[in-house]
Amino acid sequence: MRIVLLGGPGSGKGTQAKKLVERLKIPQISTGDIFRAALQEGTPMGLKAKTYMDKGELVPDDVVIGVIEERLAKPDLEKGYMLDGFPRTLGQAEALDRILAAQSKFIDHAVLVDVPDEELVVRLSGRRTCPNAACGAMYHAKFNPPKQKGICDVCGGELYQRDDDKEATIRERLGVYNQQTAPLIDYYEKKGLLRRVAGLGPIDEIFARIEKVLG
Repeated sequence: MRIVLLGGPGSGKGTQAKKLVERLKIPQISTGDIFRAALQEGTPMGLKAKTYMDKGELVPDDVVIGVIEERLAKPDLEKGYMLDGFPRTLGQAEALDRILAAQSKFIDHAVLVDVPDEELVVRLSGRRTCPNAACGAMYHAKFNPPKQKGICDVCGGELYQRDDDKEATIRERLGVYNQQTAPLIDYYEKKGLLRRVAGLGPIDEIFARIEKVLG
C-alpha cells in the first residue's frame, strides 16, 4: 500500500504517521529523513542538494524530486510506504505520479488529517517551553498547563513562547500551507484517492477513522 499523508502544522499528522507505520508495517518516508540519508550516502542528487543547502538556499523542486526518485527505487519499499511531507505542491504531486508510472505503480490513498485553521492556531499558539537547556519541558496553556502558571513543574524555570509559536507567525505558516495544499487536495480528490479524516478528538479515535477509510 502506498499512501500520501496530508495535514497542516499542528494537525497531529506526525503522531498518526507513527501509528500507521506500526500498524501497516511499511516504511515512513519523510523529506527530512531522505535528505539526511542522501547527504550521508553521497548520492548524485544528495550532492546536488548539498550545493544549495551549503549556500543557505532552498533546494529547487527538480532536485527534491530527484532525491525522492532515488529513494523510491530502493528495494525496501517494494511492499509499500507512507510519504509524509511530500508532495507539498501540485507540481511535486504530478512528478510523483510520473515516477510511479515509470515503475508501473501508483498511489493507493491520499489521507488528509483535516483540522480547522482556528483549532490549529489554538493548538500551536498555546505551546510554552522551559528555557532551561537541561530541562526543555514543553507545556500547553490549554491542554497541558503547568501547575503554576508560567512556571516549569520540573525545574522552576519561567516558561516562554517561542517566536514560531506566536499567533501571527502561525497564521502566516497556515496561509502558506493552505495555498500549497488546496490544489493538492483537489488533485487527489479528482483522482478519487482523497480520504478526508476529521482530526478532532482523542488520538485513538482519529486513528480508528484513518483505519476505516483505508479499508
